[in-house]
Amino acid sequence: MPESQSKFLIPAVGTAIVVAGGIAAYMYFKGGPSGDISSALSAAKVVPDEAVLATYISTDPKVWAKLEQFGTPEAQKIVAKSLEDFNKNLSTDNSISYEKDLKPWVGGVMIAMLPSSSAKPATQNAPQTVQESKVLMVVGIKDKLAALNFANKFKAQKGVKVQETDYKGEKIIETTGNGEQSYTAVLNTTHVVRSPQKQAVEHAIDTFKGEPSFASKEGVNSMLTNGVNVDNTLAQIYVPDYGSMVKQITANPNATPIPPETMKQLKQLKSMVAGVGIDNAGVRMKAVAKLDPELVKYQYQNTSAEVVSQFPADTIALLSGKGISRWWSALVEQSKDAPELKFTLEQTRAQLKLVNLDLDKEIFGWMDGEFAFAAIPSNQGVLAQIGFGGALVFHTSDRKTAQATLSKLDNFVKSQSVNVAKRSIGGKEVTEWQIPQQGALLAHGWLDNDSVFVTIGGPIAQTLADRKGESLERSDNFKATTSTLQRPNGGYFYLDMDKAVPLLNRFATAQQQPITPEANAIISSIRGLGMTATSPDKTTTQVEMLFALKPKNGN
Repeated sequence: MPESQSKFLIPAVGTAIVVAGGIAAYMYFKGGPSGDISSALSAAKVVPDEAVLATYISTDPKVWAKLEQFGTPEAQKIVAKSLEDFNKNLSTDNSISYEKDLKPWVGGVMIAMLPSSSAKPATQNAPQTVQESKVLMVVGIKDKLAALNFANKFKAQKGVKVQETDYKGEKIIETTGNGEQSYTAVLNTTHVVRSPQKQAVEHAIDTFKGEPSFASKEGVNSMLTNGVNVDNTLAQIYVPDYGSMVKQITANPNATPIPPETMKQLKQLKSMVAGVGIDNAGVRMKAVAKLDPELVKYQYQNTSAEVVSQFPADTIALLSGKGISRWWSALVEQSKDAPELKFTLEQTRAQLKLVNLDLDKEIFGWMDGEFAFAAIPSNQGVLAQIGFGGALVFHTSDRKTAQATLSKLDNFVKSQSVNVAKRSIGGKEVTEWQIPQQGALLAHGWLDNDSVFVTIGGPIAQTLADRKGESLERSDNFKATTSTLQRPNGGYFYLDMDKAVPLLNRFATAQQQPITPEANAIISSIRGLGMTATSPDKTTTQVEMLFALKPKNGN
């Protein structure tokens, strides 16, 4: 169980278990939630139905133990030190250990966000005070005897103050310790409910007594039962009404306001369920979102990912997909209901008309095939200072328009006294925008009849047009990071962490904010990041992300 979640339940849960002291027989102590993801439905039955979001975290030791197969020695030392520090903060007198006192009885943990409540003004003209959202934690008790023993130990700590009140026949325990205050109750000796707000615990008791629960909301039962398909699930998040959740979050006066146009876009998303799990490749996350088909303007197109083979194996990062022209058409359609977006598009169109370019037809209209944007390492010419350059490859069915657009751009930069020259690279004609004594700032050309490329930096054009060695698609790191992602898909986001870390360190040092050794060790234990998305139909979008981790015994 992660440190942040364990620490969250410590201040009050322990003393609350004292309520279970009325249990008469030892046999009754057995049973209860197992702590794995299958117990999410049981926990949701004591969460009030007004909850706009719930997260269930597994405490199954076998699941968390899967993480032990990954990590560099440096990263593992940092984790061990963090656990040691965490244990020291569990109690006021260092008498409590997670392994001995909590792990034996803590089942799965559900954390739910309940709507904020408005405090009534003291006078008629006084402004209404909006409180922050209420957070409720539900903890499964898998071993009631161990829980009771822990509660007694927790109660005996120095500096812990406990006060009990009655609510509808259930005891609510107010706990004050380490400068924190929380409210806790035990429901039927199978679940502990805890919150910093007393009202949230009262609402949980109301639910326990028969009021509608989160599990009874439309669509939630299916979410809780089916979840998402990941191995060794660590956690899942359930959002049955995405619009209500966003509205609730933005109701906080401290939250950044969301423009009305953006809210309209968010309304496309109706609900979402996501999960995090561990498999042999690393930590995998999946999310399934249900969309409003009447509002959705774009659906992901599946790609063959052929464009990936046109990049070198040492590519640092890549974003690929298909159909930019369709994305653009969807954006233009959406701008009809978004005045600020519409104004921005009209301004951009007007600026490009000054150089005789049509934004819709000559810039985006021909980008109808696969595409990819990539960062590729280089320390030559204009790229010497930053260590990498950019490359864009577009597949198009309209080469004539694409070439005409590039020619217009060449003529425009010539008029700005930039030297535009052509040269042959690997048998391909490449056009360069050259800077005196620095080489090419930008270059473009054709890899084949349907694939046009644009690069930032002449050395990158050399790499693409006359590529030697294996392609990115065949590289070990790309395959390890993306081969297990869902297929077919709408494209990839890929990051080679080993190649990215030196660049991150260089930029951080230049900004006089170097990455700490601890953070560097954790980042260095990640082999790569892969992400993809797809739309099986117009009502569904699926996203999958993998943190490919280095195995404990090597790279």
